[in-house]
Parts: sequence; C-alpha cells; structure tokens
Amino acid sequence: MQLRSTKIPKDAAVHHPVFARFYARVSVAAETRAGMAAIRSELLADLSGRVIEIGAGNGLNFAHYPPTVSEVVAIEPERTLRRLAVRSAVRAGIPVDVVPGAAEALPVKSEAFDGAVTSLVLCTVRNVERSLAEIERVLRPGGELRFFEHVRADDRAMAVTQQALDHSVWPLLGGGCHTARDTLAAIERAGFVVETYRRVKMPEWGIRLPTSTCVLGVARRTTVVD
Repeated sequence: MQLRSTKIPKDAAVHHPVFARFYARVSVAAETRAGMAAIRSELLADLSGRVIEIGAGNGLNFAHYPPTVSEVVAIEPERTLRRLAVRSAVRAGIPVDVVPGAAEALPVKSEAFDGAVTSLVLCTVRNVERSLAEIERVLRPGGELRFFEHVRADDRAMAVTQQALDHSVWPLLGGGCHTARDTLAAIERAGFVVETYRRVKMPEWGIRLPTSTCVLGVARRTTVVD
C-alpha cells in the first residue's frame, strides 16, 4: 500500500460515537429495506485496479467490489465506524486496508489509484473543494470517480427545507451531513468530466425525506496535477 506521511490537522479529527452507532444500525437495515445493496452494486460495477474509498463508514461497500479490483484503501476518520470497517474488511472477497484519515488530506501518494469511491460522504466533509482536489491528486490521469451522494432537491419547497436544516440542527444530528449541497456541480468545478449520472430517490419508496434526493454517477480525471 502506497502511503505518504501526511499530518492531519487536529481540527480534522472526527468523533461522532452516538451518530456512528445509530448509522451502523440504520445502514444495515437500509441494505434491503431501502434498496441500498442494489445501489452499492451499481456504484462499484466494473471497477478495476487499485481503488481508494473515501469515508468508508462501517464498510458495507466492501462486499460489492468486483474481483477485478486488486486492492481497496478505505479511508475512515470516525474511529467507531473505522473499527466496524475493519471487521467488514476481514470478510471482504478482496484485499481491503482500512486507514484513518481525512478527505481533505488523504494519507496516500499522488496518482496511486485507478479509481476513487465516495458514497454518502461529500455531504459530510468540512471542505468539499479541498476534498475533491485531494481525490483528483491521488487518481491517475484517466482514473474514475464513482459517486453516490445526497444533493439539493429539484423542487423549491424541499430545497428550502434542506437549507434550513443544514443551517440548524441537521449537521449536528447527522454527523456533519448537509442535505442541500450541489455536489454534481462541485465535481465538475474540480476539473472532473462527469461521464454519466442519474438521480435516485432514497429510499426508493415511502415518505420523501430531506436526504431522499441523491445522484449516482461516474466522473473521470483528465487533468495533470502538479
């Protein structure tokens, strides 16, 4: 595994033990009840080579990586979730290394990966632009970014609700989650070429939540980072 010596700022440390325990329970239930297992399989289909996953959570993606992936370096800053991810890595069908680190300062060498994965992560990072710049740095030219993220709703009423929540209690309750970020536009501003995407309602049925509007897609790094 190609790591670099990267000092993570003290204010980048993440510790949400109550949310982590809640997320661990809810995310497992969502695999079948909300259709997340199918989304994970679609997100990771046909990936190959060395992959970095940013914000691996409790490691539910690991079981969905295809055998064409030679190694996954899974970055998870929250220590409770990281312990759970280590357990998931043991059961994965491919080599997975779970590593502490922040999206804004990935502890790996530049241009070391063929693919990068973010799954409900860019809604929680402190600095979206810096995180995407780091992902671009660690991808080889032509490398893929696979993303599945909460985004701003299309209709005004829900978008206003999302913005109100994001500026009040939601990030505190949701481990830093922001529901109204325009993540697709941020990916394009970062220099990635978005090749394909589709909007997804999550869960696929039932009441609409502030987190229901998501985007699932593939972007590619085409620029050379100095």
